[in-house]
Amino acid sequence: MATPHHVTFRLSRRRSSVPRARALLGAVLGEWRVGQDVLETAELVLSELVTNAVRVRVPNDRQVGVKIAHSQADGLLRLEVSDAGDGWPKVRDPGEDETGGRGLLLVESLAHRWGVRKRACGIGKTVWAELKAPDLVSAPVESEIAAVTVQPGQQVRLWGLWKTIRSVRGERSPLGGLAMVLELDDGPAMRVDAAEPLIVKDGEEAVTADTEEPAAGSGQADHGVPGAPAQPRSGNDDRSAEQVDG
Repeated sequence: MATPHHVTFRLSRRRSSVPRARALLGAVLGEWRVGQDVLETAELVLSELVTNAVRVRVPNDRQVGVKIAHSQADGLLRLEVSDAGDGWPKVRDPGEDETGGRGLLLVESLAHRWGVRKRACGIGKTVWAELKAPDLVSAPVESEIAAVTVQPGQQVRLWGLWKTIRSVRGERSPLGGLAMVLELDDGPAMRVDAAEPLIVKDGEEAVTADTEEPAAGSGQADHGVPGAPAQPRSGNDDRSAEQVDG
């Protein structure tokens, strides 16, 4: 499961907090590269939620809490607004002559789903809304890193194929220095120099790799199977990834 990303902040209970919330939302969604349509919808929804929260009758020192979160796994953007009020919001169906009361009706029409829950502290409530944000569902980003920094759970590109790294250990190379042995989900383990650049992308899980250099003489024998490194770069053909017998 992808790790959810979130940003939280607090706002004063005044009307000027509504445009401030929109501005902060725009900055966050810009960093997450959310599309313009989703951004505009999210701004409308958050504006209504914050507007309702600042109108709640509570002591003046109480603030409004805002949380913006997303998970690439489900492609949903979640907006939460918390206040210290006791009232429970309800969707109204105002008459044609009424100028207000349509806030939650708008939220209900724009959101994929929404709801209300009590705050964990027992004071007040949190009103939340989720929006479909397909731009958040994206392929893992590829990057080039040194072999010594790879982690189990990542995927590494070897000879044109993506392999999942199950475990990583360090050992002395025959030429001295540190080599990394990558246990893969398919095929033999691979030994590469610790400084070898590898093309990797995040998998479903990633844990800290054990890269401690072992004592001298503890290395396994190389079998000299020639091959290209993980996505090699031109002009540096002497680097290689070697198979290691289990």
